[in-house]
Amino acid sequence: MSLSAKLSSDPLNAPSGALQCWRPTASAPAFTPADIARSAQAIRQPAHLISDPASGAHGVGLGGEVGTTERAGDYALLGTLPPLYPEWLGDRSFNEAHGTRFSYVAGAMANGIASVDLVCALAEQRILAFFGAAGLSLPRVEAAIDELQRKLDPKGLPWGANLIHSPAEPALEEAVGDLYLRRGVRCVEASAYLALTPAVVRYACSGLQRDASGNIQRRNRVFAKISRAEVARQFLQPPPAAMLNALRERGLLSDTEVELAASLPLAEDITAEADSGGHTDNRTLTALLPSIAALRDQIVTEQGYTRPIRLGAAGGIGTPAAVAAAYALGADFVQTGSVNQGCVQSGLDAGARALLARAQMADVIMAPAADMFEMGVEVQVLRRGTLFAQRARRLYELYRGYPSLEAIPSAERAKLEKDILRQTIDEAWASTAAFWRDRDPEQIARAEAEPKHRMALVFRAYLGLSSRWAIDGRSERLADYQIWCGPAMGAFNTWVQGSFLEPTEARDVVQVARNLLEGAAVITRAQQLRSYGLPVPQQAFAYSPRPLG
Repeated sequence: MSLSAKLSSDPLNAPSGALQCWRPTASAPAFTPADIARSAQAIRQPAHLISDPASGAHGVGLGGEVGTTERAGDYALLGTLPPLYPEWLGDRSFNEAHGTRFSYVAGAMANGIASVDLVCALAEQRILAFFGAAGLSLPRVEAAIDELQRKLDPKGLPWGANLIHSPAEPALEEAVGDLYLRRGVRCVEASAYLALTPAVVRYACSGLQRDASGNIQRRNRVFAKISRAEVARQFLQPPPAAMLNALRERGLLSDTEVELAASLPLAEDITAEADSGGHTDNRTLTALLPSIAALRDQIVTEQGYTRPIRLGAAGGIGTPAAVAAAYALGADFVQTGSVNQGCVQSGLDAGARALLARAQMADVIMAPAADMFEMGVEVQVLRRGTLFAQRARRLYELYRGYPSLEAIPSAERAKLEKDILRQTIDEAWASTAAFWRDRDPEQIARAEAEPKHRMALVFRAYLGLSSRWAIDGRSERLADYQIWCGPAMGAFNTWVQGSFLEPTEARDVVQVARNLLEGAAVITRAQQLRSYGLPVPQQAFAYSPRPLG
């Protein structure tokens, strides 16, 4: 039967217009499962969906020639998929707005775990990463800014820093925001916010102006990391008028900035954070992202915004399949965290990174957070290889159960001093007071007047130091290491097993990012082929890490 006759009798083909044919040149068409799986890997070539007139089998052809004149050995051309590059995943406006190559972000991991080295390594690939400023002193944050600006700004490379909500230390939050404005930090990740604060509103609105065409231009960009609709709404809407006016009265915003801020969302990049390491509400991404997208679309309509508000996906992003799934859900960009923490450029000590490299998906647990201890807020941490979570929970139970350190029963107090603090209560308070004497002396005065606050400060000191011990490699405190970790870490470890990325010392943050994106593109191509009726085998959805240049 001729190709024309075969097509006319096969309703699956049903072409319209002129008959098109495909003929192979350098490589044969793929019809077997193994050949189709290999073809799905060739994402940078057009993929021609073809039909064999003799057997009716559907397959894929790479390269070759397309024509309208039928020749012997030709295949029916059912359609063509254009090349697919990792650079094309996500929303193109993300790259345009932030000067990046990929719609991919490395999130800020506190205490400098998202280190200067990590940020610089990714920036050299034009990947946006945020320095983990949370938990660091102001001089340390400024020193990091010095280094980042010296290394990256002359090349015009993208980078940012973290601005974390600090309800227990609002003065510090404002000082960090002020530092970013003074030093010209143009991009921040706003994280752990329960409500808007003057610091984040001032940063976002400073420098707003109209260009010669009358369009509003932002000087500073905010990535708002959220996991709840009520928080997302605050960042999607213009800032409250009362807060804007209060900042103007303090001389921190101009009349022009206040006027323009009233017509813009506070943030034009919103990161929906699902089940992640650190601060998390343990949301499911497939439920969270669509709900936040619907809220965004509703507010865009209500407010009449004309500029795009991009929505990113974070939490559980540790494999190419997860990255591909996030983009398929409609994410404009993806954000990683836990998997970067295990890389050689992270601020974690090698011993702590080795613990992460052994983690499985279930090896995580929730524990009290140092920065919001009194509020009962929790963070997700590594469970395997450390007793931190159990000990931190015991501290919170003691805090809830007793009005002061002195009220703790003597037997319980002895266990506390021996097993957790490893010093007497008096010694613990002396070192805690010394810390606050330099950072915020008012905390000491309050603690002396409020025994409950004194207890909170002592317990928060342990929670804060536990993450420092993991960074500094204090092996004698290994059982107390606090390592923020989400289930993505376990999924990543399973994915890289047997590959060049399995050894802890080989986990380069650039190779991790590039392989996640490359694999996501391969999986996306496989799904495209399957959605057009091709019998794509399961192995086409399995991408193994490989060194990428």
